[in-house]
Amino acid sequence: MLQTRELFDSLASRADHLDNQTLATAADALSACEQAVTACAVGMLAEKEADELRAAINRDLNCADVAFATRRVLTRGTDADHALLAAQLQACVLACEHSHELCAQHAPQHEHCRLCSEATAGAASACREVLRSLGA
Repeated sequence: MLQTRELFDSLASRADHLDNQTLATAADALSACEQAVTACAVGMLAEKEADELRAAINRDLNCADVAFATRRVLTRGTDADHALLAAQLQACVLACEHSHELCAQHAPQHEHCRLCSEATAGAASACREVLRSLGA
């Protein structure tokens, strides 16, 4: 999203030399992920087999919280703590993978799980790209 890139570009020069486009792509993917996993959890709660979906609901809610925190750390701007950022990105990849694992299984039956599965895969990929930029 252009607005996110513009916001990164408006910050003072980054001492950490992270690419603003990579950061903006990740921030947008994390935002989309947070929305999708939250909506998916609510969707699963409304399903008649909600008890059977309990593990997936918990993974979605965990993923939403971790994606939110990761996006906040990622968008802090200059002088990022690379060790903290790398650890947070790795935690986010794990949370996204866990959510994706179960929602991908339910995707053929539930559209919200399909959308969630796509969003978590996209967020994990974007986090991995920032990790590559960090050399982690």
